[in-house]
Parts: sequence; structure tokens; C-alpha cells
Amino acid sequence: MIDVQESFRQRENWAAISQSDIVGQVTKLVDHARQGGDQVVWIVHHEPGSAGVFDPELGFTRLIDGLVPRAAEPLFSKTSHNAFSTTGLQQYLVTQGITDLQICGIRTEQCCETTARVASDLGYSVEFVVDATATQPIEHWNAPKDRQLQEVLADPLTLDVESIIQRTCYALSGRFATIRTVQEVLAG
Repeated sequence: MIDVQESFRQRENWAAISQSDIVGQVTKLVDHARQGGDQVVWIVHHEPGSAGVFDPELGFTRLIDGLVPRAAEPLFSKTSHNAFSTTGLQQYLVTQGITDLQICGIRTEQCCETTARVASDLGYSVEFVVDATATQPIEHWNAPKDRQLQEVLADPLTLDVESIIQRTCYALSGRFATIRTVQEVLAG
């Protein structure tokens, strides 16, 4: 579970999140994993000293209400986009003998996709649970900075969430991950 944290809810673009019930979707996966005896691993993103919503000093780098790790479930803090480079995740997975991963969380195309790619490169079998990921629209790289959300959404060059999710599925499927839905995971 990657970055389903309060930091994102502090941004204006949370109003345009692709999966408003991200906590519900993640909870279904977590409950299913626990019932099956599978390990649940939690990841949160930190940007120490940034004075932004990902700076731990501001208190938003915690899981969104409703998500609570159990004592035996590790919680890793990362400072890079993928969950491997700046954490002990790889070492943990190796020592636990874990070879199959299901990835879910916030920023479908960023932290979740990047983690899936790295995991695949490291030899893991990866399932990307697409409807248990969420993202926001992405502005064009030449767009003026600091625009209001309505301006971003009205811009025809803004990449909408459906396109982002679809592009991620195209990029990952058959190369880095198997694309699954929550319902497919729950059905076995």
C-alpha cells in the first residue's frame, strides 16, 4: 500500500481525485490479504525540510483515517518516487521470502507505477490493482504555475485522470505487471 496518506488530502487537487473511495478500495485489499495470511506492507512519502504537505514536521505524512497497520505490518517511509530506493523494503521482502506483490495506492502513474516497474526489474511478480490506485489531473509541462484547480481542469492540455490511468495500464501490462481490479483480486 503506497502513499494513501493525509498529505494528498491537503492539496486543492484532491477534489479531482480519480478514486474518491481510495480508502475503501485499499481496505478491501488489506482485509483480503490479512484473511489469506499475506503480508501487508505500508509506505508513506516524506519530504523532510520542504515545508510542504509531505514534510513530516507538518503532521500530514500519516495514513488517511481508516487505515491502520497491525503490529506485524511494517511501515516504511520513502523519499523517492518508488518504494525501494530509499527504504529497507527490498531487504524486508527478501528476508520474508516474498516474491509476489500487489500494488495499490495514490499517484497511479507516479509512485505506484514506478514501484511496479522497479519491483518487476528486481524479479518480483507484480499485480497492479488499478482501481485501488488514485491520481489527479496532470498539467501540461509548459502550463503556468500556481493556477487554481478550475483553471487546470479547464485547460485542454491537462491530462485527465482516465487518460493517466489508461496510459499506466498500457505501459505496465505484459511488461512489468498484470493489471487487476479489486473485484478480480477478491474473487481469487
